Amino acid sequence: MPAVAAVAGIALTVALGFWQLGRGDEKAALAARLKEAQTGPLIAMSSAEVAAGDIAWRRVEVRGRFAPEYAVLIDNRVLHGTPGYHVVTPLKIDGGDRYVLVNRGWIAAAPDRRSMPEVVTPAGPQRITGLAVVPASHQFELSTKVADGNVWQNLTLERYRATVAIPIQAVVVQQDSELNDGLRREWGEAGPSPDRNYGYAFQWFAMAAAILIYFVVTRVRKRAA
Repeated sequence: MPAVAAVAGIALTVALGFWQLGRGDEKAALAARLKEAQTGPLIAMSSAEVAAGDIAWRRVEVRGRFAPEYAVLIDNRVLHGTPGYHVVTPLKIDGGDRYVLVNRGWIAAAPDRRSMPEVVTPAGPQRITGLAVVPASHQFELSTKVADGNVWQNLTLERYRATVAIPIQAVVVQQDSELNDGLRREWGEAGPSPDRNYGYAFQWFAMAAAILIYFVVTRVRKRAA
């Protein structure tokens, strides 16, 4: 009976380890494809509606004017240990009535959380470049109060469309072009990371090895007794 349990435990943990390895390899391959796409030529975004799948995780260029009256601040964004917000401002795209949301970067929160930071929004025509991303539809919320005026816990396109009555594209531009607005644009690596899956795989394989070692040691001790 102990032998059956040991074999079953080893088989299960090894299978889970290989499953995590597979997931990690899938993410690594996707990350490689995303990196290749990001180094390609800029895609010009017009005011015509675009499908998210056509430009997601590609670098884009868009021209238009910011509409700060529709801006939102995404709360609980920490940069180098300092709490703050991401500033998301729609840009009305030249040549039509459609907007695209632009995550312009990070701004520090005031010591008194009741005070809002002063966001500088450049006026006039703008040329913005950045990565086209699609925010997750469902995200972890710290409380049931997901929005307080223009301060939101998370950004989803569904929530924005339900709150602000302007037509928007199906992606958010994560801005990397410079503007004299005082915001910090430090985005880090884009796309999924396989590291966590590889870490889980190691843990499962280590558990399989521990079961095997325990079984062998206990069998040897029983025979020696």
